[in-house]
This record gives sequence, C-alpha cells and structure tokens, in this order.
Amino acid sequence: MIRAPRLLRLPSALYLTGVVLLGTGAWTVCAAQQRDEVAHTVKPGDTLEGIAQSYFGAPQLWQQLQARNKVKNPRHLQPGSTVWVPVHLQPQETARVEFAQGSVEATAPAQGAGQPIAERVTAGSTLKEGTRLEVGPDSFVTVRLADGSVVRVNAQSEVELRQLRRRGRNGPSQSVLEVNRGRVESSVTPTSDGTRRFEVRTPRAVTSVRGTRYDVALHDGGQTVASVLEGSVAVQGRESAARTPAAPAATLEPGQGIAVQADGTVGAVRPLLPPPDLRAVPKALHEPGLLALDLPEQPEAHAYQALIARDAGLTQVLRTGTFATGRIRWPGLEDGQYFVSVRAVDSAGIAGLPATQPIAVKTKPVPPLYQHPAAKGVVPHTGAHLICTEVPGMRWYHVQVSTQADFSQLLKDESRLSTCKLPVEGLPLGHYFWRAASVQELADGAVDTGPFAAPLPFTVVAQPPTLSAQALQTSDGEATVSLRWPAQPGQRFRLQLARDLTFASPVRDTELSESHWTASDLDAGTYYVRIQVLDASGLQGDFSPARTLRVGTGFSTSFGLPVSDSSGEAVRRP
Repeated sequence: MIRAPRLLRLPSALYLTGVVLLGTGAWTVCAAQQRDEVAHTVKPGDTLEGIAQSYFGAPQLWQQLQARNKVKNPRHLQPGSTVWVPVHLQPQETARVEFAQGSVEATAPAQGAGQPIAERVTAGSTLKEGTRLEVGPDSFVTVRLADGSVVRVNAQSEVELRQLRRRGRNGPSQSVLEVNRGRVESSVTPTSDGTRRFEVRTPRAVTSVRGTRYDVALHDGGQTVASVLEGSVAVQGRESAARTPAAPAATLEPGQGIAVQADGTVGAVRPLLPPPDLRAVPKALHEPGLLALDLPEQPEAHAYQALIARDAGLTQVLRTGTFATGRIRWPGLEDGQYFVSVRAVDSAGIAGLPATQPIAVKTKPVPPLYQHPAAKGVVPHTGAHLICTEVPGMRWYHVQVSTQADFSQLLKDESRLSTCKLPVEGLPLGHYFWRAASVQELADGAVDTGPFAAPLPFTVVAQPPTLSAQALQTSDGEATVSLRWPAQPGQRFRLQLARDLTFASPVRDTELSESHWTASDLDAGTYYVRIQVLDASGLQGDFSPARTLRVGTGFSTSFGLPVSDSSGEAVRRP
C-alpha cells in the first residue's frame, strides 16, 4: 500500500489562498501542485512502469516514481491510492508567437551559468518552457500552444510559460501559465477524454480548464478575477497551502464570473454584465491620428475594456485599454478594415460579455477644410460659391449639397471638380448642408475618394437690391481667410501655416480652443496649412496632411482683374 506523501511547508510566495478550477473533471488541490506534480489515481492493474510509460513515454523512469512515492512493490499498487507524477519528467513542447504588436520581450531561461537575455519577439518566434513574456503599454501578443490553444496576453502584462509539456510521447498537452501582472485571455482546445491540462496561475488563484473560453486578470491590489464565456467552472478557496481537503467548490456557468481577493477570500458567483450597446459606434472612423468612440453609459458598469483587432477572432489586437467612461480614445491606425470589441466591467473588476462589430478606418486622402461660408452662414442666390481649401496632390474634389444632414436627398453632386469650389446658382432659397471630399488618382489609374468632411449648414437668401454689379469683388482671393473643421467635444488644436510643404519655418504656429481659425494680416500668396488634434484624453494626433490656402488682396474689378495703384502694385486692404 502506498503511503500518502507528507505535505511540505512551502515559501509563502507559493501559497495558494484562492483556487479556481475550470473544466468538467475534478482536480485535487494541495501543496504538491506548487511543486508541479500531477496526482494520478491508481486503477486496477496499474504499475509504476505503466504509469511512467503513460506520462513520460519512457517506462524506464519508473524508478523516479518509486523514489518520489516511496513505493515498496512497483508492480502491486493499491487501487484508489495516489501516485504523484513529477511534471519535469514529461516530454517538453514549445509555443509559437502568432502575432506581436508594440513592445513585447521574451526572456528565456538561462543556459548553464549564463544570464537570461530579453529579446524582442515577432510573429513566428518560438518560445520555450520557462520563457517570461513582458508586454509593454499599447502592446499585445498572441501565442499558440502545441495543441492549437490560443493565449492572448494584453498590454502591461507579465506572463511566464511555466510548463509546456505533454503526456507521454503523443498524448495531450500539459500547459501552465504564471501571471505576475496584467491579463490573459485563453481559447483552449477541448479533448474528448478530459486529460488535457491547462492552468493559468496567479499568486492567489489557479484556473484549470479543459475546453473553454475565459480570461484571468491580476489587478494591482492583488485581486484575481475570472470570467467565462464558454465552459463550466469550479471555484475552490484555500486559507493555507497546508489545509486539505479544500472547502466546497462553487460552480460557474457560461456568462458568470468571480473574484478572489488578495487575502484569498473567494467572492460570490455573479452574472457577467450584458454586452455594451455599439449601435452608436460609426461604421467608419475618419479623424486622422485619433480613434474616437463614444458609447452610451451602461448601468452598473464601473469601467469599459475595449480593443481593436485586425481579425474577427481578436487575435491580432492593435489597440487595447480600460476606460472609466464610454469615451474611448486611442492613437490612430492606418486605413483599413478592423473589429472593435467592448466589455463593461462591474464593481468587482470582472469583465462582462463582449460586444463586437466590424469598423473601418478611412482617413485618406484627407478632406478639404471649409473656407466659405461660415457654419450657418448666409450666401446670396446668385454669384456665390461654396469654397474649400485644396489638398496637394489631389486630382479632383467631390462636393455635395443636400437639404438633409444625412445627404439622403442630393441637390448637387459634383465628383470631378478641378478646384474645390461649387456655385450655389440654381438652388432655391432655403436651408442646406454641404460637404466636400478629396479625390486622388492612383498610379494604376484607379480613383481613391477620401472621406467627406463633416456637413456644414448654410442658407441661401435673395440677393440684396443694394448690391451693385460694379462693386469690388473678391474673385482674386480673400484677404481675410477662415478655416473650419469637425471636432469632438473638449478637443484643442495646433495649427501651422507655412509657405512650403516642409513646414520648416512656419508663418503661424498656434494652439486653438475652437475648431476654426481666421486671419486678416497675411500677405497675398499661396500657403500650406496643417492641423494637429490635442484630445481631451491627453492624446495628441499626428499632423494632418497639408491643404493649400490662397490669400488674395481682397480687391478686383468687375472684370475679375486685380486693382492696381499708379505704380502698378496691387491695392491691398488697409
């Protein structure tokens, strides 16, 4: 008969004070797990040689089992007794990096007397057992284990690949992750016989799963939280590593979560918060240098976890973060198709059910800036134009006019304007909206139309009878120039004006609290203007591509010619 092994008193750093067991099978929790051992329950006919073959793929290692368990007769084991199987004798496996974004470093175990060296990881990198992953701010890494299970490590996390083993030569994987900081999400490949072992450990909890989707987070205060999207979960608490058997387990069903406090207290099972409402999220984002989402506040939500990924499976995450409100802000992304996913976080720090939808980023070519008329401005029904800046390198401009803010009814739709200028001639008196976009001709002859600028309202009125056709006009360019652009609440802006596209010596470099700018003291000529968004969240967008701005003298004859003085110089506004 095999004697039960004596439990050792482990260093306090290794104590389990909260244990979460996920899956359909029962796991015995004791201090032996901290020594990376597996408890094998002896069945009739078992021998140490057979157990060594099953777990190690090497029957000759039975003597290691005999020494560890102090077995007198290796061929006669007592059914129902326990044999402790050291994991370090199982065959090793490796993991592979499928995706890495930002600053992700891997520190492999030192070889011999050498010191461990941290190296930057990229997609395709191979990771060995014992490797420590450190993921920086605004960074993310996806790791695929040998059995196909996927582990997603979030920003500002530190995770060790504690075990990468398999049972026997061709058996199921046996994987253990150690979370020292941050959050991991796991999609675990299920097995039919329940022998697949997958654990995520923190200093206060262990999650063990066979075929499910769930995430585990270690908060700064030492609290561990787990939420489950698929599979069943058992939660078992422990006051000390030496106490056995453990307290009765609670069960988590899909859509439930739980928290283990820093002192090891296991909280009550609670339902996950429902998915956030993403109906207000636009189908496309158009602001250069900034990703801005505004969600309606959700009852009982204390924060929101959000991410943007390249793929629907959310394995290639480019932006992630936790936000106190539904105002989500990230640095911008290149134009393309993405997926946004948001989860509400409850008072215990448990992330709720996700809401996910596709979203496009389309910022280029940048739209023109509005020059005339001003927002809600008034123009006469004859002789007036809708005027906007030009964008260097653009072939055409697309300008639309509608009576509706959603442009469902178009009155003017000009997509091949050589200049960003559209006459209002022919519009009945009334209220309208207009918007403009840049059109670029690509090298292969294809046409790329950029996003429209936000609609601007204006009103067409009758021509005042006192306005003479012989009066001086502004056809050679206004001496006073005004620019307007769309903005989010609370944003500020930095505007630069220069004579050349390099902006090496700006004529103007100013910060603005409003999304418009006016100048009346500029010399006549051609300028370039660019704008940087200074968001209320603290993010600073990149400078926008330049637009062209022409400043005139402000005077011309009724024939459209500049007015000159006796010396031939153009007359300028005093």
